[in-house]
Amino acid sequence: MLSIRFARVGKKNKAYFKIMLQEHTAAPGGRHVEILGSYDPHKKEALLKEERIKYWISKGAKASDTVHNLLVSKGIVSDKKRAVKIPEKTGEAKPKEETKAEEKKPEGKKEVKTEEIREEKAIEETKKGESKSEAKE
Repeated sequence: MLSIRFARVGKKNKAYFKIMLQEHTAAPGGRHVEILGSYDPHKKEALLKEERIKYWISKGAKASDTVHNLLVSKGIVSDKKRAVKIPEKTGEAKPKEETKAEEKKPEGKKEVKTEEIREEKAIEETKKGESKSEAKE
C-alpha cells in the first residue's frame, strides 16, 4: 500500500520536510516513488503538487494523519481533520511530578546525604569490629 507522508530533511533545530509517496513499509527517509512537495514548519509554508497528490489519492494512496491535516488546511482534500497522536519517547520520559520534585532539590544536599550514609556505615563497621575483638579476648 502506498502512503503519502513526511520525510524530515532539515538541520538540527531547523526542521524541513519533504512530502513523499512511499510504500508504507519503507523507512520514512528511504526509497520513495515520487516527491509530492515540501513543508517548512517554521514559516508555515507548503509547496505542493496538487494534481499529483489528487492523482495518487485517487489510485488508493493513503495520507498520514499529519499530511492529511495539511492537505485539508490547504484545500486539496475536502474532509475533516484527523486527531494526531504524539507518541512518548520510551525510557526518557518522566512523569511531571517527579521532574518537578527533582528540580526543587538542591544538588549539595544529595552529596551530604550520601556522605552521611557512608560515615554511618563506617561507624557501624568499626563498632562491629570492636565487639568482635572484645569477644575474642
